Amino acid sequence: MVKERTGVELKTKLLTIGFARRFATYKRANLVFSDFERLREIGAGRIQFVFSGKAHPRDEGGKALIRQIFEGADELHNEIPVAFLPDYSMEIGQVMTGGVDVWLNNPIRPMEASGTSGMKAAMNGVPNLSILDGWWPEACIHGVNGWAIGDSEAERDDERDVRALYRILEQDVLPVWENDREKWTSIMQASMTASAEFTGARMIQDYIGFYDQFRTD
Repeated sequence: MVKERTGVELKTKLLTIGFARRFATYKRANLVFSDFERLREIGAGRIQFVFSGKAHPRDEGGKALIRQIFEGADELHNEIPVAFLPDYSMEIGQVMTGGVDVWLNNPIRPMEASGTSGMKAAMNGVPNLSILDGWWPEACIHGVNGWAIGDSEAERDDERDVRALYRILEQDVLPVWENDREKWTSIMQASMTASAEFTGARMIQDYIGFYDQFRTD
């Protein structure tokens, strides 16, 4: 799908990082491209990115983010493959949440209400690399079922967050991906286990338990 729709040829040996969601400015789709030199240092010949998503037609900031992803792809194309799948849809979301190796999420805290794309990725055994916002503060066991970017500071600080992102990618994610397949498999399995607490079925059971305490029969 990626090569057919974008012309970018991905390589199976590289860590594939996925980011697909609504391109709202608070989601900071371009955060990972904050420092091209540092990103090359960490990821050249080791990682590749697949992006997809849409911005509201009147959201000029969101549309600017999409342009910046293409600019980042042009900047990195000789060293780090970057693909942007156009016409984001449920089909593309399904393929990506089941087909990448790591799911990236780096919103501005505390603006992420839920983070459902990360939940879907986890259900498919794709570990999350995420800011502690939305569902992730409850689910994340760092290094066991995914990775936390930074901690739970509420103030926006893009520089702090991107430093944390690069550090975790370099020191925690890539060494396991490249050198310890058994541990990587364990993280995938733990990711699926964690996702079981974030389903509609669990929510319904919670509601049933809540209402049962008021039954009179």
